[in-house]
Amino acid sequence: MNKNNTIGFILIILVLIAFSWYNQPSAEEIAAQRKQDSIATVMKQKAEEAQKLAADTRKAQTLAQAQGDSTALFFEALNGRNSQVVLKNSKVELTLDTKGGVVRKARILGFKDRNDASDVTLFEGDDQNLNFMLAGKTTNIVTNDLYFTPTNVTDSTVTMTAAAGNGGAVILDYTLGADYLLHMAFRVQGLSGIFAPNYKEMDIEWSEMCRQQEKGFTFENRYASLTYKEKDGGTDYLSETSAKENEEIEEALDWVAFKNQFFSAVLIAKDEIAANSRMTSIPQEKGSGYLKQYEAKMKTAFDPTGARPTEFEMFIGPNDFRLLQDVEKESTFGKDLELQQLVYLGWPLFRIINRWFTLYVFDWLTGFGLNMGIVLIIITLLLKFITFPMVKKSYMSSAKMRVLKPKLEEATKQYDKPEDQMMKQQAMMALYSKYGVSPLSGCLPMLIQMPIWIAMFNFVPNAIQLRGESFLWINDLSTYDPIWEWNTNIWLIGDHLSLTCILFCVSNVLYSVMSMRQQKDQMVGQQAEQMKMMQWMMYLMPVMFFFMFNDYSAGLNFYYFVSLFFSAAIMWTLRKTTDDEKLLAILEARYKENMKNPKKTSGLAARLEAMQKQAAEIQRQQREMQNRKK
Repeated sequence: MNKNNTIGFILIILVLIAFSWYNQPSAEEIAAQRKQDSIATVMKQKAEEAQKLAADTRKAQTLAQAQGDSTALFFEALNGRNSQVVLKNSKVELTLDTKGGVVRKARILGFKDRNDASDVTLFEGDDQNLNFMLAGKTTNIVTNDLYFTPTNVTDSTVTMTAAAGNGGAVILDYTLGADYLLHMAFRVQGLSGIFAPNYKEMDIEWSEMCRQQEKGFTFENRYASLTYKEKDGGTDYLSETSAKENEEIEEALDWVAFKNQFFSAVLIAKDEIAANSRMTSIPQEKGSGYLKQYEAKMKTAFDPTGARPTEFEMFIGPNDFRLLQDVEKESTFGKDLELQQLVYLGWPLFRIINRWFTLYVFDWLTGFGLNMGIVLIIITLLLKFITFPMVKKSYMSSAKMRVLKPKLEEATKQYDKPEDQMMKQQAMMALYSKYGVSPLSGCLPMLIQMPIWIAMFNFVPNAIQLRGESFLWINDLSTYDPIWEWNTNIWLIGDHLSLTCILFCVSNVLYSVMSMRQQKDQMVGQQAEQMKMMQWMMYLMPVMFFFMFNDYSAGLNFYYFVSLFFSAAIMWTLRKTTDDEKLLAILEARYKENMKNPKKTSGLAARLEAMQKQAAEIQRQQREMQNRKK
């Protein structure tokens, strides 16, 4: 750009600035414009408000017309008086309210609550609500709004009827079984004309504020969940820890359960619960007295002619595996309900252990009327007896490695450099093979016992038989046993210290010390140094367990404590009864036999040996390349 162009460009900018300044509005003009804009805004707001008012008026007129129709049809039912009807047997007491015609209170008899009352009140009043809704052509029927008249009242039966002005009625028939199963039949009579010809489904809204029933809020809340059974599949549940609102369930369902740790209310439909139900589960705050807010919005089949009732069964009772199996036999719907899935027994492998071993042993022992603490001890001893041959084999493998340690150190002393570790491992494996020792057999007991530990981790917290059972200093094996409590919540610890958790963690430390000492006795060279890091990890684990298990049930912590105690006792006994000199003599005899008749290595040992040789060859080639570069 030359000088003339630059001057011209500057002049153009000055002219534009001067023109804009000259044509800008005065203060009076700006004020007038603002006033005009404000008037326009107000007029627009008033127009929008008028449109909204008109829409609301039309809506109100529509609702008023519908209410007028409903009031005309159910005038008496909408203006009745509420009263209660009690259905009761030796297991459960259910109170039905004529307002809504549904169960408003459920007491499970023979189970103490957390305040030592003689029975457990699962829900009461507005804590639980079941609402049936029918959409007519001009009238919507909502059972929550209706007052029902009870007839045919006995200890086990009642018929709730909400009369309509045209002679029709909404009818709910209830029959309480011998234990925890309530049969319900919903039907209408003389009302087919108010429904559209293709009307085939009714809406159901079921909700409950799930009460805290146990002392340990955090632990109980972990096992409280909204659970459901898919029609053509297994059971599933909403998250126990995070809030789920209006979660859509795509599959058709057989039942929905509002579950806490040891008790459940289950709604079972004779016809399937239609797909795309909406489920809600919202965890509640500690101290509120509630665990979860549950809600299920569902649809199921409905016959507007009244010829075929819509039938349900409601289980209100304890989560007892065997009892839930019996309930399925009592059901009149002929479905594979799998209600026993409400008692969670773990993932497939652990469930198999609990389902086909632990449950049968537990049932057998409880049949003798033994204290539950004694039952846990006997189960521990039985498991130790079953696994003892493998534990002994593992220990003897470790003992053989221990007595061979001096020979291993002598045979591998030339491989002390870090780059020679692979060759050192090869030499050790070759020597082990000559003496007939398998280092891998020491891992077998841990592989066997770990599934049992995890299986019991799932079984004990769900065993209702432990609920309220005392043993020694423990008042209730199903919850924590505090030796010290305080009012404030401390991060990671909570508001108490559990004695059985402390015993479990201390025994874990002692057992770890014994195990690490045994492993250290068989380590050669740098392996012993490497064990130091492993030692710190093993000692840190019980500390982590304390923060995890301080809220857990005393029964589970007690089982782990007893199991570790007997494991340590077995290890100590084997150590004391093992003659190292005699064992070494046996190994020397085997060594001589193998030298005369060498056996070809096979199986896993052969594969490990091949891998070690391959790794050693790679290391050798790398060293050669490094030497060439130098």
